Parts: sequence; structure tokens; C-alpha cells
Amino acid sequence: MKHVVQFSGGRGSWATARRVADQHGTDDMVLLFADTLAEDDDHPRFLREAAADIGVPVTRVCDGRTPEQVDMDRRWLSNSKIAQCSLELKIKPCREWLEATCDPADTLLYVGIDWSEMERLPGIIAGWAPWQVDMPLTRAPYVDKHQIDDELRRRGINPPRLNQLGFPHNNCGGACVRGGQAQWLNLYRKFPERFAAKEAHERRMREHLEADVAILRTRVGGSSKPLPLTAFRQRIEDEDRTGPSALIDRDDWGGCGCLTDFGAVPA
Repeated sequence: MKHVVQFSGGRGSWATARRVADQHGTDDMVLLFADTLAEDDDHPRFLREAAADIGVPVTRVCDGRTPEQVDMDRRWLSNSKIAQCSLELKIKPCREWLEATCDPADTLLYVGIDWSEMERLPGIIAGWAPWQVDMPLTRAPYVDKHQIDDELRRRGINPPRLNQLGFPHNNCGGACVRGGQAQWLNLYRKFPERFAAKEAHERRMREHLEADVAILRTRVGGSSKPLPLTAFRQRIEDEDRTGPSALIDRDDWGGCGCLTDFGAVPA
């Protein structure tokens, strides 16, 4: 049996690979990494050290485009509801590699979600068919992200820099379009140049599409409407002058859907 771990560079993917290696060994193990060309500068370091700890080299696949290039090609601004960057840059390259390399009859695919994300299991299992999927972190012994960080440090590996800076995921340099207002506030504080670049991209897409589209949404009085990053930045700057307000949702971190979102993207 070949054991293929979706090795994103997140701490959950390392913890998943660690369990698989401890249970099955590494002779028939693959660490499959889909490169979006948009990762944090620290990402290669963590990926390298995490793979060395497992004892298996990284197998890299890459579409060759950035998330912004995918948006332009598909004429669609990726957002928390539909993120074709995930579909085009992660799911498709990994699936193409599987189709060219692995027989579903003797391959087990692993995804690094944990017990707190159980609602995602049905979609993951259906989306990766005909390959059988396993998610070891959804079973005992149950661990949280802080415990995974502690185990990484015990093994001589610093957790990903983004996690240490308060980002829940080590995806796309902290500018994941699936992140909520809390993530984008953190990005503005920690990496203002990345926020500015994404704001400029969003503005170009709005002009290109001639549409009121945005990565974020605001929900007031039961209604939902686009919240452009320019408007969101203005809310942050207003808070810096006048103090905290209710216009920024600090509990809205969004969620990760990479490698698990198989929804069709409108043409």
C-alpha cells in the first residue's frame, strides 16, 4: 500500500505524516506538496525541517501560476465562498499527480484535518474518490494545535512563522482568501505590504470585471454584502484614530478549504 500525505506545510499535515510514518513506516510514503508560489518566506524552512523529521523527501507539484493570475484567467475574484485558487493550484495538480502515479486500489491518501473539522469529512471523502482517504487527526489520541506546536519544538522544529504570529493556517503568506476579518486585520498589522498587494489586486479585479465583488463580506441586520479591502482598511485606520468599534469582527477567522473544496467555479 502506498501512503500519500497531502503535505501543505502546515503543522497539521506534519502531525498527520508523523502518525502515518509511526504506524506504517516510510518505505512507501509520499509527502505531496502543491506549491501556490504565494507562501510565506518561512514556509520552505518548515517544509524542509518537517520532511526531514519524517524521513521522506517532498514531492512538489506546481501549476505555475499565482492565486492572482488564476483570478485573472478565470475572471473571478477568489473569496471565502468560491476559491478557485485552491481548485486550480492545489486540488487539480495533486489529482493529476495521483492519476499519473497511483492506482486507487493500492493507494491511501491522507489529509491533515483534525477532530475540530469533522463536518468537512463527507466532502473530502467524496471529492477525492476513487482514492480512499484517511484523516488520522480526527481520531484519538486527540491533540490541539498548541500540543502539535509543543511536539514540534520537542523534536527541534520551530512551528511555522505565520502560526507564531497569530495566523491559524500556514497558507498563502497569511493572505488566504478564505480567511475572515480577523485574519485580514492580523495581516494588515503583521504584513502591511502583503495586505496592500492584495488590496491592489482586488481593486484591479473590481475594475476588470466591472462588478461589486470583494474577498470579504460584511453582515449587518441580517443582510450580507461585499466588503472591499480598501473599505476594510479604512475601518482599521478609523479605529486607530478613535478606538475599537463593532465594525470589525475579531472573531471571524474564516476557515481553510484547500485540498477539500471541490465545488464548481462559474465559467
